[in-house]
Amino acid sequence: MGERRNLRILLIEGIPASVIFNTLGGPLQTGFLLHLGATPVQVGIAAAIPSLMNVVQILGALVLQKLGNRKLLLVVLSSIHRLFWVGTGLVPFLFPPGLWVPVYLCFYAFGFANNAIGGVAWTSLVGDMVPAAIRGSYFGFRNMVISGVIVICLFFGGWVLDTYPGATGFHILYAVCAVMMIWNTACFTLYPNLPFERSEEKNHLGLLRRPFQDKKYLGAMIFISLWLFVQNIALPMFSYGMLKVLELNVQWVTTAVIVQNLATMASNLVWGRLNNKYSTRLLLFWTLPVIAASCLVWGLIGILPTLLIIFISHLLVGTGVGGFNLLIFNYTIGDTPKSERPMFVAVFSALTGIAGFTGSILGGYLFDWTAAAPQWVQDKGIFTGLGALLLIVALTAGQAALRDRQPRKVN
Repeated sequence: MGERRNLRILLIEGIPASVIFNTLGGPLQTGFLLHLGATPVQVGIAAAIPSLMNVVQILGALVLQKLGNRKLLLVVLSSIHRLFWVGTGLVPFLFPPGLWVPVYLCFYAFGFANNAIGGVAWTSLVGDMVPAAIRGSYFGFRNMVISGVIVICLFFGGWVLDTYPGATGFHILYAVCAVMMIWNTACFTLYPNLPFERSEEKNHLGLLRRPFQDKKYLGAMIFISLWLFVQNIALPMFSYGMLKVLELNVQWVTTAVIVQNLATMASNLVWGRLNNKYSTRLLLFWTLPVIAASCLVWGLIGILPTLLIIFISHLLVGTGVGGFNLLIFNYTIGDTPKSERPMFVAVFSALTGIAGFTGSILGGYLFDWTAAAPQWVQDKGIFTGLGALLLIVALTAGQAALRDRQPRKVN
């Protein structure tokens, strides 16, 4: 009964968390930043902050090794994250307009620094809560449910901003997220405080070296960092491209992201079930061409109707990135030694976080640098070129780092 209770709590906790992350993040976050007067570079910085803050997960792994109380770290630090992110809604009330965007970014960064450290405890704890034999199918189902919640959030958020344009709409969304923050924190307190298996390595430097000594893990980690660098130049700027370049209204943009999440819902069940049979590395490889195709199809704008291309692109994003994220998570908790898992996850998150951060910043600068270029450059040129680059990376470095035809081994 205890195991089933833990799985239910984990599922229920994901609901308020997904409301916060997708009402205050994604295209609605881009809309709020543009409302505050953000530039393309500042939008790119905001998109990059969660990735950069993953670097502090290394500190989180060291703290966890010393403290040992995963639930305490999770409850305290994740709650601080939610408080500061929801607190960004107070920025226009507390500061003059010239400081709105910088203060927003500071609140956002501090919140995600806490979330990154708490995330180490969450990943380690969840790895023990969910039996290895059902991880693929369970997280596929959980992600499907969360994707359904996201669809509702995006539909509601787009409707609110269209019905109550300007500041009023954002006030409503932030009020909803304040309630979700309380619910989310309450759910964290219901998590079990399972015993933590510490690493036998007592030296911090030795503990940090462990992930780098696993050559197979290191190769996958380096490749995925390279992939996320290129991917994050493109994908976080999709919302900016739709809102500012193609000048679509918020409702169309949120509808596109709803299509993305519907695709994630459907595909996560498939990826999860496949992951019970095939290795995570092999399935990760097969997500890569799908993600590349989501960028390549932007090249058809002007040939086919723009909205059709946008919806096809987001369908591919949902299928590819949804599977990629699910499989990355399963890889870090299923293909790592239990006692060393916090540090393996932390180093993985740090390297991929730095790569994702620099990619997102470069994406913002790319749109800033090409502001005076012919319209087609921003309409489709940037995304199409990056899609071609992603496909080349997938078929070369990805082939070498991730191809694995062996059946999945349950750890």
